[in-house]
Amino acid sequence: MSVRVRVPARRAPRHRRFALKPAQTVVVGFAGVVAAGTVLLLLPASAMAGRPPSFVDALFTATSAVCVTGLTVLDTPTFWSPFGQVVIMVLIQLGGLGIMIFASLIGLILARKLTVRARLNTAAEAKSVGIEDVRGLVRGVVLISLVIEAATFLVLFLRFLFGYGYDVGKAAWYAGFHAVSSFNNAGFALYTDNLIGFVDDPFICLPIAAAIILGGLGFPVIMQLRKEFRRPLHWSMNTKLVLWATLVLLIGGTVYITAIEWNNPQTFGALDPAARVLAGFFHSVQTRTAGFNAIDIGAMRPESWLGMDVLMFIGAGPAGTAGGIKVTTFAVLFFIMMTELRGEGAVNIFGKRLSRAVHRQAITVVLVAVAAVMAGTASLMILTGIDLDRILFEAISAFGTVGLSTGITPGLPDAAKIVLVALMFIGRLGPLTLGSAIALRERRILYEYPKERPAIG
Repeated sequence: MSVRVRVPARRAPRHRRFALKPAQTVVVGFAGVVAAGTVLLLLPASAMAGRPPSFVDALFTATSAVCVTGLTVLDTPTFWSPFGQVVIMVLIQLGGLGIMIFASLIGLILARKLTVRARLNTAAEAKSVGIEDVRGLVRGVVLISLVIEAATFLVLFLRFLFGYGYDVGKAAWYAGFHAVSSFNNAGFALYTDNLIGFVDDPFICLPIAAAIILGGLGFPVIMQLRKEFRRPLHWSMNTKLVLWATLVLLIGGTVYITAIEWNNPQTFGALDPAARVLAGFFHSVQTRTAGFNAIDIGAMRPESWLGMDVLMFIGAGPAGTAGGIKVTTFAVLFFIMMTELRGEGAVNIFGKRLSRAVHRQAITVVLVAVAAVMAGTASLMILTGIDLDRILFEAISAFGTVGLSTGITPGLPDAAKIVLVALMFIGRLGPLTLGSAIALRERRILYEYPKERPAIG
């Protein structure tokens, strides 16, 4: 007679069953820092005369800083106290570096090592393909950030000190804040009119633009250029795509904006020709997700807004301080289109074949981004009744974490501000990261259906 013994199923440890996936950890990390920033900005010490903002305004400002957007509902230099401005600057730095990268840095400093989970979380945030050299990645990101911000600080400090007569303390504070804000593509400024007072000053505009461009390239690109600048044949497809698309979009944006606004008396029309070109280039750079403005954006022509909508939606490089769908996504779709028009089978870019998995990712990112912008735009129109061109500009600016505004943001109702908060959060994390975090589980399908082709076009 045989006896069956039932062995109880082995339960997974409680901490494993509730462990967050890397994408979920990134989302929770950003949300946690936004929450902490909101609490700090609600303190009486954060505002002038001890009058704290409303909860929605504090949440909006904290989200805009952590997501390195730059949209503001309260005037940064007059409403926020020096303590509040420091909080905003720290939030910008944390958001630009990345929450998981910062956490890994703390782990390296305190314990001199990283757990496997910390490496996975950092790799997920930095869009890294592996976890082998996460320590080097963290050190590289921090070093690059500090070096570029220090160089920008030095140029701005000297200009404020000798060009505008600021005392040493004021020059250092203004230079430091704007250096951090520019490299992290944040767009926060310590002037009520942002940078309108410096529209024709190349010693202010060009250093800020350079820091924005470098921050927008993405850390992987900068790290590869630092090691292999003289060996372009060794550059990865990602580096080549980012550099190629960045150059094309910067030049195209400069020509477009300058041409449209050349005779506009409210923007470029009052400037001399050299200053008009400088202003056109500067604002083309801002559409890369930076958000500073040296002219009144609300006074620009609607044609300029439309072109800037496209540039803001595309954004800059991945795994950096920029937002948008990223120039690599735009470039991949362009090459897919060209391959289809030429009737070729595989998508070849710079002598290498593009992985078919990237096709699906690029299409997914664009469709989700379009859906987010359209839903946000429709919601804002329903809540405010403002014209489409201004609302669309604001929605894309929020999703692309740009920060440029036609001037309607401060007057929006609280419900509309919450919509922009959601767009900023989605735009900073990226549709794929957020989608992976929301997914309950990964599905592996062990079968395939028969193929069939519907009519396209």
